[in-house]
Amino acid sequence: MTGTDRRDEVLDVVVVGGGPAGLTAATYLRRFHRSCLVLDSGHSRARWIPETNNCPGFPQGVSGVDLLRKMKQQAASFDARFESVAVDSLRRDGDLFVLRAGDAQWRARCVILATGLSDNLPQVPWVEEAVACHALRLCSICDAYEATDTRIGVYGPLADTAAHGVFLRSYSSRVVLLPSDGAGAEDALAQARAEGIEVLPAGGVLEFDGERCSYRLPDGRVETFDSVYPYLGARTTAGLVASLGAKLSDSGEIVVDRSQQTEVPGLY
Repeated sequence: MTGTDRRDEVLDVVVVGGGPAGLTAATYLRRFHRSCLVLDSGHSRARWIPETNNCPGFPQGVSGVDLLRKMKQQAASFDARFESVAVDSLRRDGDLFVLRAGDAQWRARCVILATGLSDNLPQVPWVEEAVACHALRLCSICDAYEATDTRIGVYGPLADTAAHGVFLRSYSSRVVLLPSDGAGAEDALAQARAEGIEVLPAGGVLEFDGERCSYRLPDGRVETFDSVYPYLGARTTAGLVASLGAKLSDSGEIVVDRSQQTEVPGLY
């Protein structure tokens, strides 16, 4: 048993995930006078944000790290509790949920899964540096406005990136698809070309010069971009709740009702 383990305590709610959603939940739960513990691995997707300008209340923008810090301070001001752990398992024990992280264990009447997703990023050593200077951007809904009228690359399997390119086409006329592969992508290729989007040959290499990303084609030519959005899929923790009988969609999303509750009562 560790110092964080309180096997005899029954909490009203354990929130798994300390990103913006989990911290918002913690603040509201404590203001409803519910006992609440946040279990956070420290890997929130928000920590990658160099600066967001669409978060209400921050007209000058705010970094993801600062936003998380402020939201955690707010939740803590209402006595929300936090543990820096990654949850290994989640099971039922009668009417309660039991969560484990290593040797530590917690019990709760309800659980909120607020882990979001983790992007699959290019496997290169310069990813963090490129994200920090906006050469790589991870969320077009969040920050495509800042890339307006610039040259934008969209990197990933052609079958998956065409739709993202079409979305970005509303921000810039200079959107280019950079296919990591082009297998089975005839419809995607036609869709992109119909929208006036350039498609470079598949199989090139993504590079970074310290300021901007470029795409080195198989024939050696190099195309440089103001920003590149990689779309290589993402990982989730849906398996954590699926083991309890929560229903998943065909594409792996957790199925919930209008109250965000899964098919397992008390699991949100």
